[in-house]
Amino acid sequence: MTKQIAVRLPDDLVEFIDRAVEHGAASSRAAVVAQAVERERRRTIAARDVAILSGLHNDHDMDELAEFASRTPMDDLD
Repeated sequence: MTKQIAVRLPDDLVEFIDRAVEHGAASSRAAVVAQAVERERRRTIAARDVAILSGLHNDHDMDELAEFASRTPMDDLD
């Protein structure tokens, strides 16, 4: 299911989105916006997970995972 929403964006962002569509990086403006929001959602979840894992001082098995996650950009996980 999808919902249609209206957003106002600065001209430079709209130009960026339109160029992405023109160059075939996305199928539509909506696809660019959806991809950006999905990436932000994954970044937020990853940051939360790192905070949780970083707070587990007595679980040394998770230290390497927390360190890896804290220095791995989300773009590398696509």
